Amino acid sequence: MNVTIAQLAESHFEQLRAVLDAVAREQRYLALFEAPPTQEAFAFYRKLLADGQCHVALQDTSVVGWCDIQPAFGQARKHVGILGMGLLPAFRGRGIGTELLSAAVATAWARGLTRIELTVRDDNANAKRLYERLGFLSEGVHKQSMLVAGQHHDCYSMALLRAHAA
Repeated sequence: MNVTIAQLAESHFEQLRAVLDAVAREQRYLALFEAPPTQEAFAFYRKLLADGQCHVALQDTSVVGWCDIQPAFGQARKHVGILGMGLLPAFRGRGIGTELLSAAVATAWARGLTRIELTVRDDNANAKRLYERLGFLSEGVHKQSMLVAGQHHDCYSMALLRAHAA
């Protein structure tokens, strides 16, 4: 299976929403339990497209994952990006997440960001290891910050500073 990393294009929107929905329905990785309605999702993707801050993993022409870095809100945080990513289960553990994340971080630095933040559930050890391998540091724990199927989950707050990036 040949997988490539590309910048998000409008032609990817429908497939990206389907991948987001599939990952969200796993209820293990995202704060969402399902993708937003199509119009809402596409409006969000248009903003990501305008900012140039979303990459997709493509198997041939099919979207199998994404990594976006949204600008943080507020003038005092304009140097900060908020990271989100996901991959379909069949594509995990093959280095695709590393490629996606590396491409997104390189774009963020080129666009002038100097800090990238994320949160990751405490039971998502594979993702936490991926982030640590790429230089993200844990900055704290958000206790009981997610509630899924009646069970609370803690989340780690992690960040990568451009000054400390490898």
